[in-house]
Amino acid sequence: MCGCRASVPSTKQYSVNQPAPASTKTSPLAAAGMPKRIPTAKQLASIKALGKGSDLEKAFATAALVYNNSADPEGKLSKAETKCLLQTQFGRFIQGQENKPKYQEIISALDEESENKIDFEDFMILLVSLTLMSDLLQEIKNVKTTK
Repeated sequence: MCGCRASVPSTKQYSVNQPAPASTKTSPLAAAGMPKRIPTAKQLASIKALGKGSDLEKAFATAALVYNNSADPEGKLSKAETKCLLQTQFGRFIQGQENKPKYQEIISALDEESENKIDFEDFMILLVSLTLMSDLLQEIKNVKTTK
């Protein structure tokens, strides 16, 4: 676990048919007396302008919400938090990219001066860059779109 606010410790796995014991259902934030975070899906559903929005609009709104939920009060993330957020929330896209020079360049930049902050625009550029180099993008392109 990288320690960012987007990662949640997971010590045991439970099957779908077997509920987790009551003691594991309490979130770390609630246990610390902090307010419980509203799930991103509920946040998205509360945005009236997106009620009849397109899938693309909802996808970008989701990215903005995920970023904002992790950002500081000034709307920025440290490079370390950004790296963690990408690894926890965008893992399927970055999986298998570790040996690619461009991926290594991006991660190295996040490791340098990791306390420095980045804004939403820079985060989205990283997100698009990682998407474009991802092996998953090719798989997405190959999805059959008609019967």
